Amino acid sequence: MHILRNNTRPNSHLHFYLYLCTMRTVILKLPETFDMDDREITMSLAAKLYQDGKLSLGQAAELVNISKRTFTELLGKYGVSVFNTPVSDLSDDVENA
Repeated sequence: MHILRNNTRPNSHLHFYLYLCTMRTVILKLPETFDMDDREITMSLAAKLYQDGKLSLGQAAELVNISKRTFTELLGKYGVSVFNTPVSDLSDDVENA
C-alpha cells in the first residue's frame, strides 16, 4: 500500500491519495549450494526485468525494497545501464533534434 501526498499550492488543502499495489509471489527452489542470498537473487531478477523493459525503475526498486536512487546505483554491478532506452528511440531523437 502506498500513500501519496499532494500539496502543490501554498495554503491549499492537503490531499492524500491511497492506491494499492498488488504483487505476485513466486517460489523458487534452488539448491542449497546456490551461492546467492535472497536479496541478491531479487536484485538480479529486478535488474533483468528492468533491462528488458518489463518493470519501470520504480517497480524494480520496489521489488527489491530499496529506493530508486539506490537501485540506480546498483544497476552497474549487474551490467545494466540506467539509460534503458532502445537504440532505435535514440536514433529517432537525433533525427528530430
